Amino acid sequence: MIVHSQVVLFDQKLDGPQGFFVRPADDKTYPGLVLIQEWWGIEPHIRELANRLATEGFAVIVPDLYHGQIATEPNDAMKLVMMVRENFERALSEVKIATDQLLAMPNVSGKIGIMGFCMGGTVTYKSVERDSRFAAFSPWYAGGYAPTAEDVAKINAPVLAIYGENDDGIPIVQIKQIEKLFADAGKKGDFRIYPNAGHAFNNPDHGMYAEDAAKDAWARAVAFFKHHLQ
Repeated sequence: MIVHSQVVLFDQKLDGPQGFFVRPADDKTYPGLVLIQEWWGIEPHIRELANRLATEGFAVIVPDLYHGQIATEPNDAMKLVMMVRENFERALSEVKIATDQLLAMPNVSGKIGIMGFCMGGTVTYKSVERDSRFAAFSPWYAGGYAPTAEDVAKINAPVLAIYGENDDGIPIVQIKQIEKLFADAGKKGDFRIYPNAGHAFNNPDHGMYAEDAAKDAWARAVAFFKHHLQ
């Protein structure tokens, strides 16, 4: 499927584009997805994921939470992540602006979802707590997310949460606690912990790629969004 891509400007007060939008290159209406970067920024891997989602029949908007910066080394990525953490309310507001813009795009249906990776997985969880417009969401290896029962109670969309068993930064007990909070609240949740996979196992560019887990998790995510958004 041929896709159409364009840069988007969310905030006139910031210099330059703050993200991009990609959709199938025809006049049909498609469900929308907000895609949140991992800690490297809007690197080629994130653009490739957005294009893959577009070929599956989604209109995808990708807000650039780093405002044009891309990390190539872990130390640089950590500095950029800290910038987002220190300005977390701004990051969430930028996701909301992107969501508003996605829903205003022509040929985007009213049903939208959100997915994010690493830091973007945590942003995904917190965005869904605040925004009831999301009909489904999929956070991948979202480190640092430690919700309360009150946080989970705010969520009204089904979740497909993806983790790696060998992720040193996200203990299994922490994942199980989140899963229990969702179950206790009666929320629809599918929490997948992939064996022989660590953090960022879907990214082929930084040495953590686990092919079998990545292929299975990606197929599940695409099917999950097709089921809940179409």
